[in-house]
Amino acid sequence: MKQLEMHVVDIEKPEDVNLIFGMSHFIKTVEDLHEAMATSAPGVKFGVAFCEASGDRLLRRSGNDEAMIRLAVENLLKVGAGHTFLIMMSGAFPIHVMHAVRAVPEVCRIFCATANPLQVIVAETGQGRGVLGVIDGQPPLGVEDDTHEQGRKGLLRRFGYKL
Repeated sequence: MKQLEMHVVDIEKPEDVNLIFGMSHFIKTVEDLHEAMATSAPGVKFGVAFCEASGDRLLRRSGNDEAMIRLAVENLLKVGAGHTFLIMMSGAFPIHVMHAVRAVPEVCRIFCATANPLQVIVAETGQGRGVLGVIDGQPPLGVEDDTHEQGRKGLLRRFGYKL
C-alpha cells in the first residue's frame, strides 16, 4: 500500500510582491513565460521558476531581476511538485500579464494570481509530489455594504481599470 502525506507549504514574499502559480508541461515553459512577462508589462521586474517532472528533474529559472528569481526559486523548491511554475513580480499586477501567461502553449492550469499570503497544499506519494490546491488570503469578515461598494468602485477607477 502506498502512503500519502500532506504538506502545507507557505509561500514567503514581501507584501508588495505579486505572484502567479500554476502548472505546465514542458521544459520550454521557462523561456516562453519569460517572453510573456517581458512583452506584456513594460517595467515589470520578475522571476520565473519551473520544476521539471522527468529527465534531469531540475528547477529551471529565468527573469530580469535577481531578487524576484531568487524568491521564485526558493519558494518553488519548497513546493517541489513536478511541472509547477511560479512567477514572482513587482512593478505590475497579475492582471497586466494574465492573458499572455494563459496564452503560453505549455500552461495547463493557473492555481492563483495574488499578492495575498499564500499556502500551497501538497500531496506526496512514493512517486513524487502534486498540488491539490491553494489557500489564497484569509476568509471574509462580512458582506460589503454601500460604503464598501463605493470604496471598491473608487479604487478601480483610481487604478484606471474602470471608467
